[in-house]
Amino acid sequence: MQEDFHYYATYSAAYIAGFSHEESMDICYSAQLVDLCSRAFLSQINGPSKAATTQLQLELADTTTDILGLQDITRIWASFHFLPKDLYAEPGRGGKHYKNKYRLICGPNSDLLVKTVELAKGKSLQAVGIAMHILADTWAHMYFAGTPSLVINNTNYYFYECIEGEDGYEEREIKFRHSKSAPDNLDKSLYTCSLYQGSENSIMNLGHGRAGHIPDYSFIRYKYLPAWGDYDEIIKDNPTDYMNAFCQMIYAMKYLRGEVEVFEKDTYDRESIAGMEDEIDAIFRKRQLDSCKEWKAFGEKLSGKNIEKFDLQKFTKEYTSASKKEKDNTFLGHFIDAAIRQKSMVTDEIYKSGSILAGYSVKRIAEVFKNDQET
Repeated sequence: MQEDFHYYATYSAAYIAGFSHEESMDICYSAQLVDLCSRAFLSQINGPSKAATTQLQLELADTTTDILGLQDITRIWASFHFLPKDLYAEPGRGGKHYKNKYRLICGPNSDLLVKTVELAKGKSLQAVGIAMHILADTWAHMYFAGTPSLVINNTNYYFYECIEGEDGYEEREIKFRHSKSAPDNLDKSLYTCSLYQGSENSIMNLGHGRAGHIPDYSFIRYKYLPAWGDYDEIIKDNPTDYMNAFCQMIYAMKYLRGEVEVFEKDTYDRESIAGMEDEIDAIFRKRQLDSCKEWKAFGEKLSGKNIEKFDLQKFTKEYTSASKKEKDNTFLGHFIDAAIRQKSMVTDEIYKSGSILAGYSVKRIAEVFKNDQET
């Protein structure tokens, strides 16, 4: 997903869920920050590098794909952008290495999602925002994994848009290209993707890079043949999935506010958007590269307040000027704490499933260090 959903749509969902304008701003800012809190940003504010929630392209280009490099990549991308659907899934073929990667395929309504939302309960608004980013991405990024893998994440020639018309859906072949500067051409169904690399562990095969930004567009409906699915056709309906994500965020944030006692999978608050469904659906289905303008207008109509543009530097001065003891109580201090807890939780769950693809959690390292001291 992009800024239109993570920032403006998340604001709207938070406000509908009962948060105030100011609280909704903190939540949506934190949700969007997940896509920008790189090690470069943390270095700028002298924050801990272990709190990174994303990696810039230049950072990825300098990352090795040995075991330590792969663990570092997987810790970040599986924790925040491609939350695994089922860490105990059985692919029915392939060895342990393939099985471990297969189990990292992203999808909604997982046990890990429940743990993610519960982890934010009673914590900061920043923790709420991080959880909402992760929840939303489980819908947009489903069928891809947050670890480099050609066999899991690659695409091939069979990739089609299903464009809705008066007489049903028209299928149009998608053409991919590798261009850093050219925007996606919606009229020609021409999309930019990562460069093909035959190496299983190439960073070009991370997440949905081989499908470009297609999974991030709310309007698109597409079909393709993933290798991990035995080349059976998968149809991905983003307008429907994005609506599910929006309604699930409202439900999740009502739980985090204390209005709902238990957060359960496959539950969506559609009652709260009664009378607004058509307007929201129209935003999702509008064929454009981003919907920031539409979502901003929708959110401001809800609250009657101005939704200011996202500014990465907004809270940096507060953090950098705070004393060491005060940093934890700043906006970015709360974000950093929530990010580290989330990454540690997911890393530990992956480790407990029998995989070391994400390495070891902070909790696990502390236990090992303690045991070493005792012996």
